[in-house]
Order: sequence, then C-alpha cells, then structure tokens
Amino acid sequence: MRLILLDLPSPKRVQFYPLALCRPIWELRCGMSSLGEKLVAKTGVRDVACFVPEYMAESYRAKTPWPVNDLQSLKGDDLLLVSGRVKAAGLDMMPQGPSQAVFLPDGECLLARITREDAAKLDASSIEAFLASARSSLPAAALDVPTWNYTWDLILANPAQLIEDYKKAGRSGIEGTVEQPNAIRGSAKDVYVAHGAVVHPMVVLDAAAGPIYLDEGVVVHPFTRIEGPAYIGKHSILLGAKCREGNSIGPMCRVGGEVEESIIQGYSNKYHDGFLGHAYVGEWVNLGALTTNSDLKNDYSSVSIILDGHTPIDTGSTKVGALIGDHTKTSIGTLLNTGAYVGAMALIAATGRLLPKFLPSFAWYLEGVVTKGFGKNKLYETAKVAMSRRKCEWTAAEQAMWDEIFQLTAPERNEAIKKGRRTLAGT
Repeated sequence: MRLILLDLPSPKRVQFYPLALCRPIWELRCGMSSLGEKLVAKTGVRDVACFVPEYMAESYRAKTPWPVNDLQSLKGDDLLLVSGRVKAAGLDMMPQGPSQAVFLPDGECLLARITREDAAKLDASSIEAFLASARSSLPAAALDVPTWNYTWDLILANPAQLIEDYKKAGRSGIEGTVEQPNAIRGSAKDVYVAHGAVVHPMVVLDAAAGPIYLDEGVVVHPFTRIEGPAYIGKHSILLGAKCREGNSIGPMCRVGGEVEESIIQGYSNKYHDGFLGHAYVGEWVNLGALTTNSDLKNDYSSVSIILDGHTPIDTGSTKVGALIGDHTKTSIGTLLNTGAYVGAMALIAATGRLLPKFLPSFAWYLEGVVTKGFGKNKLYETAKVAMSRRKCEWTAAEQAMWDEIFQLTAPERNEAIKKGRRTLAGT
C-alpha cells in the first residue's frame, strides 16, 4: 500500500494563504506535529508520495524524502489518496479493501482507495487525468470526511490538539536538564523535557491546565513562564517569555515577550517584548521589538479576515490574530490589526497606528502605504542572509519558487501599490 498526499492548485489553497504559498497544506502545524505527519501516523502507511503545485515541486523535493509529482508513484501498488486538507482524526477509510473514493462536487478528491488492478486502468498521463478517471469510474464511498478549511481552523484547534498529541507521544519526565530553583505546577506526568533541553533557574512550567513538551535542544532562559498545553520545538530558545496556553513553536525559533494560542512554523524570531495572540507565523519571519497583534475586537464581535485584498471572511470566532507569511519582517513598534493578513516576503514599517487588515506579499509598507520599495531582489538578499544564520541555504530552486509566488500574488500587490500612489499624490 502506498499513501499519496494531494495538494493541487485550487481555490481552496487560497484559504490557507499566506502560509501555503510556499509549502503544501500538509506541512502546516497543529499541535505537536504537521498535518502530514498526523495523516501518515493515522494510516500506518510508510510508503508515501505526494503531488503539489508544480511551482513548488523542485523546492519541496529538497525538503522531503518522498517522491514529489512522480507519476510512477501511481503504479505498481494499492493506493490510498488523501487530500492534505483531511483531518487525520476523522480519517475512517482503511487502507485495505475494494476501490472507492470521496470527491467533492467541484472535483476535489478528498479520499480514494484504489487497488493496484484498478489503478492500472486509470489514465496516468497526469495527476489531473488520473483523478478525473478515478472520479468517473470508482464507486463513491459513503463517508463523511472532515476537513481543514482555513488557516485559522488550525489556530483554534491547537490547544485541544496539543493535549491529544501529548497523550499519543506517551512521554513524560525530565531527560534533559532543569536547573534549580524552578517551579513545576500541576502533575509531573504532564511535563516532558527531552534529552539535550536545558531549563535555566527561575522558570515556571505550569502544567496545571495542560501538558508541556520541550523538545530536544530547547533552551529556556530565566524568568520564562510556560503554561500548558504547549509544545516548544527542537533547538528553540525562550528568552524571558510569557507563554500563555495553547502555543506550538516549531524548530529553531527565538521567542520573547507574550505569546498566546499561536503557531510559529519554525526558524522565526520574536525576540523582544510585544504580544502575539491567536496567530500563525511562517518561517524566517522577524518580528521587531514591540510588534503586537490584536486578537480581540473591542466590541467582542466575530473576527473577519481578508484573504484576497477585498472580501472579508467571517472566522466565526471572537479570537483570531494575525496570519504572517514566510520571510516577512516587521519594524519596531508594528501594530497589527485583529485578523490581519500579512503576506510573505513583506517588509513592514510601523506608522504608530494599526496597520491595514490586508498587506500583500512582497509589499514594502513604508510611510503608511504599500510600495514597490527596493524590489524583490533586495528581499531575496535579506532572505539569503537570514537563512545562512541558521546554516540553511537559499537555493536556485527556492528562488525560482519565490519568483513564481511573486507572479501569483501580483494582482493584489499591484492594486495596493496603485492605491498607495494615489494616496501619496493626494488624489
């Protein structure tokens, strides 16, 4: 049996922007691991291949051991096809059995089990053709398949998912170093400090309301307070941070100030004071000192988010902060609006006021307007330097992907730049 993860171009991908601009949806985090890791664990299948938008395929090949966009992976074995949007907890189709599939009316394949014999009969000239022929020929499965629909779904589900993932991990106790004096509140079985992790003196690990998992190589500096449920990823450093409940912090991050119910993908810095709440932050982001996002409106009404520069979408929640794309940088004192969308590769300069709710990718937000700034190549130079500081490489494949993303996000950005020019001209 081979597991095939699917994340093909579709309007639904936009619902996970800006985080999914440069990665498959299944690489997004919720709880202690990615959506893809949860799907692999749930199915129990270890032979995995995947299909992603072509513009990110070469870059993604360098980051995964799985075959990417390889049509040969559709041959020679029984197949279990799963959309990256499918919630692992609700995945009820067993790997074995006759062929059957779940397609949405718009043609999206959520789930399909295909025997080797049936797969050989399908059109494998492209993944699109393969899915179209599967839809027309395979029996429909009478299954209700729960899905993730927006990035903020992950934020809102994160606290409960952390608790569930901690139980499944089955680890507790101190394998690393916890220096004295310190305070551990709650049950000792709800705290795990991995091998190589170091907790300095004067740290509070408060597991009274949920478990705390500090992964390998984590360093927690004095005067940090971590409230569970929480996951701190490998080699991340907490610097006198006030970590409220419900945080998932990926690998190699530097985090200070106050953070609550937020997800940081990895390799990002929030080194200084400032508040990050109910937010999702990508990789290689740097939040300048006192950068703060609002996650609650003054009238306590439901938060809306604008994904396309025009249309507000009601999140159905009163608590949603910012969505911040990869490689974005904010200046000191940046104030992000409730439900802010900040695109990838953006450079944001504070104005002393709340920023607009939508800032496009590759935007230079200067003097209160979106501009072209010094262009994308200058942003690439900064990205190259930032990645080298974590001993990672900015490759030709990476740049080619971001060139495509630049074109993909051009309409919203160009419109914002024109509006900025009219503002500066006083018209």
